[in-house]
Amino acid sequence: MTGPACLVGVGETPYAKWGGLGGTTEYDLALRAIEAAVADAGLTLDQVDGLASFAADRNDAVFVAADLGLPELRHATMSWLPGGGGACAAVGNAAVAVEARQAEVVVVYRSLCQGQFRRFGRGPGPRRADGRPPGLRRAASPLDAQAAFTMPFGMLSPPITYAMVMQRHMHRFGTTSEHMGNVAVRFRDNAARNPRAVLGGTALTLADHQASRMVAEPLHLFDCCMENDGACAVVVTTSARAADCAKGAVEILASAQGAAGAYGHGQYVNVYVDDDLYTSGGSQVVARDLWARAGIGPGEVDAAMIYDHFTGLVLLQLEDYGFCGRGEGGPFFAETELPMNTHGGSLSEAYIHGLNHVVEGVRQLRGESTTPGPGAETCLVTSAAGVPSSGLVLGRRR
Repeated sequence: MTGPACLVGVGETPYAKWGGLGGTTEYDLALRAIEAAVADAGLTLDQVDGLASFAADRNDAVFVAADLGLPELRHATMSWLPGGGGACAAVGNAAVAVEARQAEVVVVYRSLCQGQFRRFGRGPGPRRADGRPPGLRRAASPLDAQAAFTMPFGMLSPPITYAMVMQRHMHRFGTTSEHMGNVAVRFRDNAARNPRAVLGGTALTLADHQASRMVAEPLHLFDCCMENDGACAVVVTTSARAADCAKGAVEILASAQGAAGAYGHGQYVNVYVDDDLYTSGGSQVVARDLWARAGIGPGEVDAAMIYDHFTGLVLLQLEDYGFCGRGEGGPFFAETELPMNTHGGSLSEAYIHGLNHVVEGVRQLRGESTTPGPGAETCLVTSAAGVPSSGLVLGRRR
């Protein structure tokens, strides 16, 4: 086999606000997304021999393989990186598998069904029948144990955590709410051209953003990603097999994953890191390795899909990845013409833990995006900032 692993198929279910897909299950959505991605690649399920996901995915690969009727499962991996930090890592793990000949066709998938399970961002647990807060319980994980030191002081959800990070960034560098609003407005404009986008039919202006209710100062409602049900998947295979697939292959030029030393779960539970790290997306180590492996720099990418759970974290990632200097993310975003989150992102297309950003990266380089970057040959995709993270550099196959 010669050449890097390739992305050859993408698939999605419909996306909807949490609870908006009726009685469907998260597991069923996962199966449907995998089937769609394999069909998009011009392959059959009989040719799939690997599965990968991330963020403690509930849809176990062994059961997925059995229920899809895969002849055999030769490779199954789960990225340890938390939350949306592992989307690009899962694709990178799949690429390593096919390049090492552990598998030939690996499907990376992510499914969320908040209508079936717990709605995100609700704090430590449901109230008891008498209306009082939940009682004491034993921590189920190291994250639970660490959060026990912050939750009593009101740090109950991601918007509160990253509001603190952005407050500090604003204090140090002069970043403004309008800088963050520019992100929300641009991504909503992109979503307006995307028929899959949940908020594609709803226009947003900077005035709308500024007038929206405050969630956790300085984060307004439109600074925060949506809560959605849906699933998506991508197909990774060898360079040799990619030549026979139905659509243009996209090469995985580089992948990287990890975190700086002592970062732990990131700012969500760790407020003791150095100020430069605290007021960042925490992706500097990933960015360093990614650019070195790709052999290019930020000035040489034609499009970027930046994880956008919160608008401010987009600005911090642009700084981490070297598109601008520390503290310059807001002005840079306002001025750059680099196509970003051309599907609308987690703010306006759907929140599927960032795997839909990889889907859009493939579409962008195939020339299938609803907001195309003219002649795009390379695309950066990042996973969540503020937690241990990962990234990809994708390239159009010549």
